[in-house]
Amino acid sequence: MRDETRDYPRVVTALPGPRGAAIIARDQAWSSPSYIKEYPLVAATGRGAMVEDVDGNRFIDWMAGIAVSATGYNHPKVVAAVQEAAGKFLHICGTDFYFEAMAALCERLGRLYPGGEKARVFLTNSGTEAIEGALKLARHHTRRQYVIGFRNSFHGRSYGAMSLGASKVKYRAHFGPLLPGVYHLPFDDPYRGDFDTTAADELFRTTVAPAEIAAVVLEPIQGEGGYILPRPEFHAYWRKFCDDHGALLVHDEVQSGVGRTGKMWACEQYGVTPDVICSAKGLGSGMPIGAIIAREATMTWASGSHGSTFGGNPVACAAALATLDAVEGGLMANATVMGERLLAGLRELQRRHPSIGDVRGMGLMIGVEFVLDRRSKKPATALVAALEQTAFRRGLLLLSCGQSTIRVAPPLVLDTYDVDRGLEIFDAALTEVEGQQLG
Repeated sequence: MRDETRDYPRVVTALPGPRGAAIIARDQAWSSPSYIKEYPLVAATGRGAMVEDVDGNRFIDWMAGIAVSATGYNHPKVVAAVQEAAGKFLHICGTDFYFEAMAALCERLGRLYPGGEKARVFLTNSGTEAIEGALKLARHHTRRQYVIGFRNSFHGRSYGAMSLGASKVKYRAHFGPLLPGVYHLPFDDPYRGDFDTTAADELFRTTVAPAEIAAVVLEPIQGEGGYILPRPEFHAYWRKFCDDHGALLVHDEVQSGVGRTGKMWACEQYGVTPDVICSAKGLGSGMPIGAIIAREATMTWASGSHGSTFGGNPVACAAALATLDAVEGGLMANATVMGERLLAGLRELQRRHPSIGDVRGMGLMIGVEFVLDRRSKKPATALVAALEQTAFRRGLLLLSCGQSTIRVAPPLVLDTYDVDRGLEIFDAALTEVEGQQLG
């Protein structure tokens, strides 16, 4: 039942409103045309899982700035940590000098490595940088050059990360030649097929020897490709492959990590420990920070082999430490509870809406895949685009991924009101869109 004491969502102007429209016009006049801009949200402030725009419209947030605002907007402990750190000094290069927050964060993340072994940590500015560093580490450690990536994967937009990814051609078009030595294989998708190693078997029989593979890089739960949860057998297969052939298993936990699935790392849900974990997004609650976390026996590169001027910035380190306190202090458990509530509600909607083909997820990383009909499973791309826009105009922030999936990746502070009221809006928006497109 709706809690009438809540003052959101509320939409009191056209979207965008007058202030928002002026900012959008200014942005469009001066910013790079490469920016996507999903819908005309012009954020001004927020709290918890609520975002308010510059015209006073308020929205329930089910996307967290693409799974970044893990502790919500303006979490008091994160804000206090950032303010305290900024009041001391804004920068000292962690590649060349020491400061306590960097040492503390490296220790904290090293202790959170799930393998039971000692781990070492390299801090970056982003998930893309973490992936780039992991590629360098894998080649340096193994003295090999070839890498396995997966179809529909996304790892970032710099050259190594872009070469690994294979989710949308627009991310790669006209940027070649890309990084050589990357081979793409199918990612396991339980909704669309059986677990199958035929393509891998063929690759290793005809094209590249397993003993020449430096790393297998995969998302434990595929993000931009559609919030796809593979079978446990998929993870077990690649862990065994790496063990048998001396390759490194690298998990891209940029979107799935830091408590989002109800555990610190999504790989823990599958009982598989990678050699390297790449983290970012939710790690700093919005501050730019990422990390490469690798078992000590793997992080064998020499001094000067890799570095960063800004990676491990002292203010970002403070934000990350406060974020981890909040995640371990209750938000990770909340992700499990609220995730179960969301999954149950979305599956109830699936029973009533024929366009919903599949609902899947762990914790607060949930995918709702839409199809033209459940028998053919053809993606309902236009419906998803319309749903995203319609929900926005009703006060719910959504983002799509894959060909026709709505990702549900809200702040981990999401509560029962945010779930239940969000489900009401989702239902109403979908009813409207289905009536227009499928009626």
